[in-house]
Amino acid sequence: MALDEALLAAAPQHGRPVLRFYGWSQPAATFGYSQRYDHVATLTPLRPLLRRPTGGGLVPHDGDWTYTLVFPREHPWYDLRARDSYERLHAWLHRTFRRLGLATELAAAPRHGAGACFAGAEVNDVLWRDAKIAGAAQRRTKSGLLIQGSVQPPTGALDRTVWEGAVLAVAAQDWGLRWELWRLPAGVTAEAARLVRDKYGRPDYHRQR
Repeated sequence: MALDEALLAAAPQHGRPVLRFYGWSQPAATFGYSQRYDHVATLTPLRPLLRRPTGGGLVPHDGDWTYTLVFPREHPWYDLRARDSYERLHAWLHRTFRRLGLATELAAAPRHGAGACFAGAEVNDVLWRDAKIAGAAQRRTKSGLLIQGSVQPPTGALDRTVWEGAVLAVAAQDWGLRWELWRLPAGVTAEAARLVRDKYGRPDYHRQR
């Protein structure tokens, strides 16, 4: 969470979109920055329970595939309305799943989830066999746009490394993108470390609402 916030703050300096795939070293759960800790704590036994810098609902991280996108203000994606941004993102993932032989679709109507992201669905969430398998949350600031996403893959249906490669391939094919590996600047890693110390590493921050 700290690294994602640091990447967002640095978006004006690096000036290009960043896509980060990452995993979890232990089971955990994250929840939207405006949610109440006392409420979300009743929805899952997973701990640690961490507040995200984005909105949205409770997301379990006990086998999911997580990713982050950061767009600087100068990028056309930044100017999209939140709903249009969400649709573009999940259309991308939908095409990725189709490429890998998984017959997904985008949700046409919302379903109430009582604060848990994968218990319900928002319009344009990715569904497989009528169950939500991909969702995301967004935050737009003067620095740029941060998107944090989670995929809950069907058991045994996909390989994570193959899926990540397909995400890149679909974007390259559809939008002509040329991906490059990017070494994190020292300033980004230092800011992430500061945010861990002063914010995300403090239990009182996560419990403040």
